[in-house]
Amino acid sequence: AEGGGADGGDEAAPGRAQVFSTVVDTFLEKLVAAGSYQRFVSCYRCFYKLQPQLTRSIYDQFISQLQASIKEEIQEVKNEGNLEGLFSLLDKIVEEAKDREEPAW
Repeated sequence: AEGGGADGGDEAAPGRAQVFSTVVDTFLEKLVAAGSYQRFVSCYRCFYKLQPQLTRSIYDQFISQLQASIKEEIQEVKNEGNLEGLFSLLDKIVEEAKDREEPAW
């Protein structure tokens, strides 16, 4: 981040970016868990009975492509460079909502 006027301003950005990356990674893990192989097989039971190895291969390729696609989209957002701007907007919302009793959003 450029020009972080307040003390520690430069330290906050990498921390938030790391938290964002962790959230994305956790999301991907939960997504894969929710789309477990057993659920996949239950949707394609007839195909699984005929070709169990092929079904597993299709599932593995599907999950791999899904993860890669999501990671690619997230990387595009990061590369656009407006994460810091979005983080600043979130800070502003939090600051403006300090005296409110209802949620800031």
